[in-house]
Amino acid sequence: MSDLERLLAGTADVIPHEELQRKLQLGRPLRVKLGIDPSRPDLHLGHAVVLRRLRQFQELGHVAVLIIGDFTGLVGDPSGQSETRPMLTPEEMESNAQTYLDQAGLVLDVERAEIRHNSEWLAKLSMEDVLRLTSIATVARMLERDDFQQRYRDGRHISVVEFLYPLMQGYDSVAVKADVEMGGTDQTFNLLMGRDVQRGYGQEPQVVFTMPLIEGTDGVRKMSKSYDNYVALTDPPEEMFGKLMSVPDELIDKYLVLCTGLEPEPGHPAERKRRMAREVVKLYHGANAARAAEDRFDQVFKHKEIPADISEVSVPAAAVRDGLVSLPHLLAGVGLAKSNTDARGLIKQGGVKVDGKPLTDPEATLTLAQLAGKVVQVGQRRMVRIAP
Repeated sequence: MSDLERLLAGTADVIPHEELQRKLQLGRPLRVKLGIDPSRPDLHLGHAVVLRRLRQFQELGHVAVLIIGDFTGLVGDPSGQSETRPMLTPEEMESNAQTYLDQAGLVLDVERAEIRHNSEWLAKLSMEDVLRLTSIATVARMLERDDFQQRYRDGRHISVVEFLYPLMQGYDSVAVKADVEMGGTDQTFNLLMGRDVQRGYGQEPQVVFTMPLIEGTDGVRKMSKSYDNYVALTDPPEEMFGKLMSVPDELIDKYLVLCTGLEPEPGHPAERKRRMAREVVKLYHGANAARAAEDRFDQVFKHKEIPADISEVSVPAAAVRDGLVSLPHLLAGVGLAKSNTDARGLIKQGGVKVDGKPLTDPEATLTLAQLAGKVVQVGQRRMVRIAP
Protein backbone atom coordinates (compact mmCIF):
# COMPACT_ATOMS: atom_id res chain seq x y z
CA MET A 1 0.00 0.00 0.00
CA SER A 2 1.42 3.40 -0.99
CA ASP A 3 1.72 6.33 1.42
CA LEU A 4 -1.20 8.03 -0.30
CA GLU A 5 -3.37 4.92 -0.05
CA ARG A 6 -2.57 4.59 3.66
CA LEU A 7 -3.58 8.18 4.30
CA LEU A 8 -6.76 7.96 2.27
CA ALA A 9 -8.04 4.73 3.82
CA GLY A 10 -11.27 5.44 5.67
CA THR A 11 -11.28 9.19 4.98
CA ALA A 12 -14.50 11.11 4.44
CA ASP A 13 -13.16 13.65 1.93
CA VAL A 14 -9.98 15.32 0.65
CA ILE A 15 -10.44 18.73 -1.01
CA PRO A 16 -8.97 19.00 -3.59
CA HIS A 17 -7.86 15.40 -3.89
CA GLU A 18 -5.21 16.02 -6.54
CA GLU A 19 -3.59 18.71 -4.39
CA LEU A 20 -2.75 16.24 -1.64
CA GLN A 21 -0.98 14.00 -4.11
CA ARG A 22 0.97 16.98 -5.49
CA LYS A 23 1.96 18.20 -2.04
CA LEU A 24 3.16 14.73 -1.04
CA GLN A 25 5.58 14.90 -3.97
CA LEU A 26 7.14 18.22 -2.95
CA GLY A 27 10.12 16.48 -1.38
CA ARG A 28 9.69 18.11 2.04
CA PRO A 29 7.71 17.32 5.18
CA LEU A 30 4.18 18.73 5.01
CA ARG A 31 2.83 20.85 7.84
CA VAL A 32 -0.37 19.06 8.88
CA LYS A 33 -2.54 21.10 11.20
CA LEU A 34 -5.13 19.97 13.72
CA GLY A 35 -6.79 22.33 16.14
CA ILE A 36 -9.04 21.35 19.02
CA ASP A 37 -10.52 23.83 21.44
CA PRO A 38 -10.17 22.63 25.03
CA SER A 39 -13.77 23.63 25.76
CA ARG A 40 -14.08 20.42 27.79
CA PRO A 41 -11.30 18.63 29.69
CA ASP A 42 -11.84 15.14 28.26
CA LEU A 43 -11.00 13.75 24.84
CA HIS A 44 -13.02 10.81 23.56
CA LEU A 45 -12.79 8.21 20.80
CA GLY A 46 -14.35 10.65 18.33
CA HIS A 47 -11.37 12.98 18.78
CA ALA A 48 -9.01 10.00 18.52
CA VAL A 49 -10.21 9.18 14.98
CA VAL A 50 -8.59 12.36 13.68
CA LEU A 51 -5.61 12.14 16.05
CA ARG A 52 -4.84 8.63 14.78
CA ARG A 53 -4.72 9.85 11.17
CA LEU A 54 -2.49 12.76 12.23
CA ARG A 55 -0.20 10.17 13.83
CA GLN A 56 -0.03 8.42 10.43
CA PHE A 57 1.19 11.64 8.85
CA GLN A 58 3.85 11.78 11.57
CA GLU A 59 4.93 8.20 10.88
CA LEU A 60 5.40 9.14 7.22
CA GLY A 61 7.78 11.94 8.20
CA HIS A 62 5.44 14.94 8.15
CA VAL A 63 5.08 17.61 10.85
CA ALA A 64 2.02 17.39 13.08
CA VAL A 65 1.07 20.92 14.09
CA LEU A 66 -1.24 20.61 17.07
CA ILE A 67 -3.01 23.86 17.90
CA ILE A 68 -4.57 24.30 21.30
CA GLY A 69 -7.39 26.75 20.70
CA ASP A 70 -7.04 28.69 23.93
CA PHE A 71 -8.28 31.83 22.12
CA THR A 72 -10.88 30.42 19.73
CA GLY A 73 -12.12 28.28 22.59
CA LEU A 74 -13.21 31.41 24.45
CA VAL A 75 -15.77 31.88 21.68
CA GLY A 76 -16.70 28.26 21.02
CA ASP A 77 -17.06 26.61 17.62
CA PRO A 78 -20.60 27.20 16.28
CA SER A 79 -20.44 24.07 14.09
CA GLY A 80 -23.58 22.01 14.64
CA GLN A 81 -24.88 24.31 17.35
CA SER A 82 -28.55 25.31 17.47
CA GLU A 83 -27.86 28.34 19.65
CA THR A 84 -25.03 30.66 20.64
CA ARG A 85 -22.60 29.04 23.07
CA PRO A 86 -21.75 30.82 26.31
CA MET A 87 -18.24 32.25 26.20
CA LEU A 88 -15.73 30.46 28.41
CA THR A 89 -13.40 32.37 30.69
CA PRO A 90 -9.60 32.21 30.24
CA GLU A 91 -9.45 30.39 33.60
CA GLU A 92 -11.87 27.70 32.40
CA MET A 93 -9.92 27.34 29.16
CA GLU A 94 -6.59 27.02 31.00
CA SER A 95 -8.02 24.45 33.40
CA ASN A 96 -9.33 22.30 30.56
CA ALA A 97 -6.12 22.63 28.55
CA GLN A 98 -3.98 21.28 31.40
CA THR A 99 -5.05 17.70 30.71
CA TYR A 100 -5.38 18.10 26.95
CA LEU A 101 -1.83 17.30 25.91
CA ASP A 102 -1.57 14.28 28.19
CA GLN A 103 -4.71 12.83 26.63
CA ALA A 104 -3.67 13.67 23.06
CA GLY A 105 -0.37 11.97 23.87
CA LEU A 106 -2.22 8.67 24.25
CA VAL A 107 -2.54 8.72 20.45
CA LEU A 108 -0.14 11.27 19.03
CA ASP A 109 3.64 11.45 19.40
CA VAL A 110 3.50 14.75 21.26
CA GLU A 111 7.28 14.88 21.66
CA ARG A 112 7.68 15.14 17.87
CA ALA A 113 4.67 17.39 17.31
CA GLU A 114 4.76 21.17 17.01
CA ILE A 115 2.51 22.41 19.82
CA ARG A 116 1.06 25.90 19.45
CA HIS A 117 -1.56 28.00 21.25
CA ASN A 118 -3.55 30.27 18.96
CA SER A 119 -3.54 33.05 21.55
CA GLU A 120 0.07 33.53 20.36
CA TRP A 121 -1.22 35.36 17.29
CA LEU A 122 -4.95 35.96 17.70
CA ALA A 123 -4.59 37.88 20.95
CA LYS A 124 -2.20 40.28 19.23
CA LEU A 125 -4.46 41.29 16.33
CA SER A 126 -5.28 44.98 16.20
CA MET A 127 -8.65 46.32 15.05
CA GLU A 128 -7.03 47.05 11.69
CA ASP A 129 -5.92 43.39 11.51
CA VAL A 130 -9.44 42.20 12.38
CA LEU A 131 -10.97 44.42 9.69
CA ARG A 132 -8.59 42.98 7.10
CA LEU A 133 -9.49 39.46 8.21
CA THR A 134 -13.25 40.07 8.10
CA SER A 135 -13.01 41.58 4.60
CA ILE A 136 -12.13 38.14 3.24
CA ALA A 137 -15.62 36.66 3.73
CA THR A 138 -19.15 37.87 3.00
CA VAL A 139 -22.26 37.51 5.15
CA ALA A 140 -23.84 35.49 2.33
CA ARG A 141 -20.92 33.05 2.47
CA MET A 142 -21.31 32.66 6.22
CA LEU A 143 -25.02 32.00 5.86
CA GLU A 144 -24.23 29.07 3.57
CA ARG A 145 -23.56 27.09 6.75
CA ASP A 146 -26.45 24.74 7.47
CA ASP A 147 -26.52 25.56 11.18
CA PHE A 148 -26.55 29.33 10.56
CA GLN A 149 -29.20 28.96 7.84
CA GLN A 150 -31.49 27.04 10.17
CA ARG A 151 -31.03 29.46 13.04
CA TYR A 152 -31.63 32.43 10.73
CA ARG A 153 -34.83 30.88 9.36
CA ASP A 154 -36.04 30.10 12.88
CA GLY A 155 -35.27 33.60 14.12
CA ARG A 156 -32.78 32.28 16.67
CA HIS A 157 -29.83 34.33 17.86
CA ILE A 158 -26.61 34.36 15.83
CA SER A 159 -23.79 36.33 17.41
CA VAL A 160 -21.44 38.32 15.18
CA VAL A 161 -18.57 36.74 17.08
CA GLU A 162 -19.70 33.36 15.71
CA PHE A 163 -19.08 34.69 12.21
CA LEU A 164 -15.55 35.45 13.36
CA TYR A 165 -14.85 31.91 14.51
CA PRO A 166 -14.17 30.28 11.10
CA LEU A 167 -12.10 33.32 10.14
CA MET A 168 -10.00 32.99 13.28
CA GLN A 169 -9.54 29.27 12.63
CA GLY A 170 -8.52 30.15 9.09
CA TYR A 171 -6.00 32.68 10.40
CA ASP A 172 -4.47 29.86 12.44
CA SER A 173 -3.61 28.22 9.12
CA VAL A 174 -1.93 31.44 7.97
CA ALA A 175 0.05 31.69 11.21
CA VAL A 176 1.44 28.15 11.02
CA LYS A 177 1.63 27.98 7.20
CA ALA A 178 -0.47 24.82 7.05
CA ASP A 179 -0.20 22.55 4.00
CA VAL A 180 -3.03 20.33 5.22
CA GLU A 181 -5.72 20.83 7.83
CA MET A 182 -7.53 17.91 9.41
CA GLY A 183 -10.90 17.65 11.11
CA GLY A 184 -14.18 15.79 11.30
CA THR A 185 -16.84 16.22 8.63
CA ASP A 186 -18.60 18.74 10.87
CA GLN A 187 -15.55 20.98 10.38
CA THR A 188 -15.72 21.12 6.57
CA PHE A 189 -16.99 24.70 6.39
CA ASN A 190 -14.31 25.98 8.78
CA LEU A 191 -11.55 24.11 6.97
CA LEU A 192 -12.62 25.42 3.57
CA MET A 193 -12.71 28.93 5.03
CA GLY A 194 -9.07 28.38 5.94
CA ARG A 195 -8.30 28.04 2.23
CA ASP A 196 -10.00 31.40 1.56
CA VAL A 197 -8.12 33.10 4.38
CA GLN A 198 -4.78 31.74 3.21
CA ARG A 199 -5.46 33.05 -0.30
CA GLY A 200 -6.32 36.42 1.22
CA TYR A 201 -2.89 36.54 2.84
CA GLY A 202 -1.00 35.37 -0.24
CA GLN A 203 -0.41 31.77 0.85
CA GLU A 204 -1.00 28.58 -1.09
CA PRO A 205 -4.31 27.13 0.18
CA GLN A 206 -4.22 24.12 2.44
CA VAL A 207 -5.70 20.75 1.53
CA VAL A 208 -8.85 19.98 3.53
CA PHE A 209 -8.68 16.46 4.98
CA THR A 210 -11.77 15.20 6.82
CA MET A 211 -12.45 12.01 8.74
CA PRO A 212 -15.89 10.51 9.41
CA LEU A 213 -17.64 11.28 12.67
CA ILE A 214 -18.46 8.26 14.77
CA GLU A 215 -21.82 7.88 16.39
CA GLY A 216 -21.82 7.57 20.15
CA THR A 217 -22.81 4.53 22.18
CA ASP A 218 -26.48 5.38 21.57
CA GLY A 219 -25.91 4.67 17.88
CA VAL A 220 -27.78 7.80 16.83
CA ARG A 221 -26.00 11.08 17.52
CA LYS A 222 -22.32 11.89 17.06
CA MET A 223 -20.13 11.03 20.03
CA SER A 224 -20.21 13.93 22.46
CA LYS A 225 -20.00 14.59 26.17
CA SER A 226 -23.06 16.79 25.74
CA TYR A 227 -25.08 13.73 24.72
CA ASP A 228 -23.50 11.47 27.37
CA ASN A 229 -22.83 8.86 24.67
CA TYR A 230 -19.04 9.06 24.65
CA VAL A 231 -16.11 6.79 25.49
CA ALA A 232 -13.39 8.94 27.04
CA LEU A 233 -9.74 8.12 26.36
CA THR A 234 -9.17 8.18 30.12
CA ASP A 235 -12.12 5.95 31.06
CA PRO A 236 -11.00 3.06 33.32
CA PRO A 237 -10.60 -0.23 31.41
CA GLU A 238 -13.76 -1.86 32.83
CA GLU A 239 -15.90 1.19 32.08
CA MET A 240 -14.43 1.56 28.60
CA PHE A 241 -15.04 -2.11 27.81
CA GLY A 242 -18.60 -1.98 29.15
CA LYS A 243 -19.46 1.13 27.13
CA LEU A 244 -18.09 -0.41 23.95
CA MET A 245 -20.11 -3.59 24.51
CA SER A 246 -23.24 -1.41 24.51
CA VAL A 247 -22.55 -0.10 20.99
CA PRO A 248 -25.22 -1.19 18.46
CA ASP A 249 -24.18 -4.11 16.27
CA GLU A 250 -24.31 -2.07 13.06
CA LEU A 251 -21.47 0.14 14.35
CA ILE A 252 -19.04 -2.64 15.32
CA ASP A 253 -17.01 -2.57 12.10
CA LYS A 254 -16.98 1.24 11.96
CA TYR A 255 -15.59 1.45 15.50
CA LEU A 256 -13.03 -1.26 14.77
CA VAL A 257 -11.72 0.42 11.62
CA LEU A 258 -11.77 4.05 12.80
CA CYS A 259 -10.75 3.49 16.43
CA THR A 260 -8.09 0.79 15.98
CA GLY A 261 -7.16 0.65 12.28
CA LEU A 262 -7.85 -3.09 12.16
CA GLU A 263 -9.92 -4.78 9.48
CA PRO A 264 -13.30 -6.38 10.23
CA GLU A 265 -13.57 -10.17 10.39
CA PRO A 266 -16.59 -12.41 9.75
CA GLY A 267 -18.36 -13.90 12.71
CA HIS A 268 -21.20 -13.55 15.18
CA PRO A 269 -21.89 -9.93 16.23
CA ALA A 270 -21.28 -10.76 19.91
CA GLU A 271 -17.77 -12.07 19.20
CA ARG A 272 -16.97 -9.27 16.78
CA LYS A 273 -18.05 -6.73 19.38
CA ARG A 274 -15.85 -8.36 22.02
CA ARG A 275 -12.89 -8.19 19.66
CA MET A 276 -13.56 -4.51 18.97
CA ALA A 277 -13.89 -3.70 22.68
CA ARG A 278 -10.71 -5.65 23.56
CA GLU A 279 -8.67 -3.94 20.86
CA VAL A 280 -9.79 -0.44 21.83
CA VAL A 281 -9.10 -1.02 25.53
CA LYS A 282 -5.72 -2.54 24.65
CA LEU A 283 -4.72 0.63 22.80
CA TYR A 284 -5.22 2.84 25.85
CA HIS A 285 -4.58 0.48 28.77
CA GLY A 286 -2.59 -2.49 27.47
CA ALA A 287 -3.37 -6.15 26.78
CA ASN A 288 -3.48 -7.26 30.43
CA ALA A 289 -5.98 -4.56 31.36
CA ALA A 290 -8.12 -5.46 28.34
CA ARG A 291 -8.26 -9.12 29.39
CA ALA A 292 -9.10 -8.17 32.98
CA ALA A 293 -11.84 -5.81 31.80
CA GLU A 294 -13.38 -8.56 29.69
CA ASP A 295 -13.27 -11.00 32.61
CA ARG A 296 -14.94 -8.48 34.88
CA PHE A 297 -17.59 -7.81 32.24
CA ASP A 298 -18.37 -11.51 32.13
CA GLN A 299 -18.62 -11.64 35.92
CA VAL A 300 -21.19 -8.88 36.04
CA PHE A 301 -23.17 -9.57 32.87
CA LYS A 302 -22.65 -13.10 31.63
CA HIS A 303 -22.50 -14.86 34.99
CA LYS A 304 -24.56 -12.27 36.91
CA GLU A 305 -21.96 -12.14 39.68
CA ILE A 306 -20.98 -9.18 41.85
CA PRO A 307 -17.18 -8.73 41.68
CA ALA A 308 -15.42 -9.26 44.99
CA ASP A 309 -13.12 -6.27 44.52
CA ILE A 310 -15.69 -3.48 44.23
CA SER A 311 -14.98 -0.34 46.24
CA GLU A 312 -16.24 -0.22 49.82
CA VAL A 313 -17.51 3.16 50.98
CA SER A 314 -19.07 4.66 54.05
CA VAL A 315 -22.41 6.45 54.06
CA PRO A 316 -21.68 10.19 53.76
CA ALA A 317 -22.84 12.16 56.78
CA ALA A 318 -24.64 14.61 54.49
CA ALA A 319 -26.91 11.81 53.28
CA VAL A 320 -28.18 11.00 56.80
CA ARG A 321 -31.03 12.86 58.45
CA ASP A 322 -32.90 11.76 61.58
CA GLY A 323 -31.24 8.37 61.33
CA LEU A 324 -32.43 7.73 57.75
CA VAL A 325 -30.32 7.74 54.60
CA SER A 326 -31.68 9.59 51.56
CA LEU A 327 -31.08 7.38 48.52
CA PRO A 328 -30.53 10.33 46.11
CA HIS A 329 -28.09 11.97 48.54
CA LEU A 330 -26.31 8.64 49.00
CA LEU A 331 -25.86 8.12 45.25
CA ALA A 332 -24.51 11.64 44.79
CA GLY A 333 -22.31 11.41 47.87
CA VAL A 334 -20.55 8.21 46.83
CA GLY A 335 -20.07 9.30 43.20
CA LEU A 336 -22.71 7.10 41.55
CA ALA A 337 -24.62 10.18 40.38
CA LYS A 338 -23.51 13.66 39.36
CA SER A 339 -25.99 15.40 41.68
CA ASN A 340 -29.09 14.79 43.76
CA THR A 341 -31.22 15.75 40.75
CA ASP A 342 -29.34 13.32 38.53
CA ALA A 343 -29.77 10.61 41.19
CA ARG A 344 -33.54 11.12 41.31
CA GLY A 345 -33.69 10.77 37.53
CA LEU A 346 -31.71 7.51 37.65
CA ILE A 347 -34.01 6.13 40.33
CA LYS A 348 -37.16 7.04 38.36
CA GLN A 349 -35.72 5.27 35.31
CA GLY A 350 -35.36 2.06 37.31
CA GLY A 351 -31.57 2.08 37.05
CA VAL A 352 -30.81 1.86 40.78
CA LYS A 353 -30.61 -1.34 42.83
CA VAL A 354 -29.74 -2.06 46.43
CA ASP A 355 -28.53 -5.64 46.86
CA GLY A 356 -30.11 -6.51 43.52
CA LYS A 357 -33.53 -5.05 44.34
CA PRO A 358 -34.66 -2.17 42.10
CA LEU A 359 -35.76 1.00 43.91
CA THR A 360 -37.96 3.42 41.96
CA ASP A 361 -39.04 5.98 44.57
CA PRO A 362 -36.90 9.12 44.06
CA GLU A 363 -37.52 10.11 47.68
CA ALA A 364 -36.64 6.69 49.11
CA THR A 365 -34.91 6.48 52.47
CA LEU A 366 -33.24 3.51 54.15
CA THR A 367 -31.82 2.84 57.58
CA LEU A 368 -28.11 2.42 58.11
CA ALA A 369 -28.78 -1.19 59.07
CA GLN A 370 -30.56 -1.82 55.76
CA LEU A 371 -27.52 -0.54 53.88
CA ALA A 372 -24.68 -2.08 55.88
CA GLY A 373 -22.71 -4.50 53.71
CA LYS A 374 -25.11 -4.09 50.81
CA VAL A 375 -24.19 -3.40 47.17
CA VAL A 376 -25.61 -0.18 45.73
CA GLN A 377 -25.68 -0.33 41.95
CA VAL A 378 -26.44 2.18 39.19
CA GLY A 379 -26.92 0.67 35.75
CA GLN A 380 -24.87 -2.42 35.01
CA ARG A 381 -21.32 -1.24 35.52
CA ARG A 382 -21.22 1.15 38.47
CA MET A 383 -21.51 -0.22 41.98
CA VAL A 384 -20.14 0.16 45.50
CA ARG A 385 -20.45 -1.84 48.70
CA ILE A 386 -21.57 0.06 51.80
CA ALA A 387 -19.22 -0.53 54.72
CA PRO A 388 -20.81 -2.61 57.50
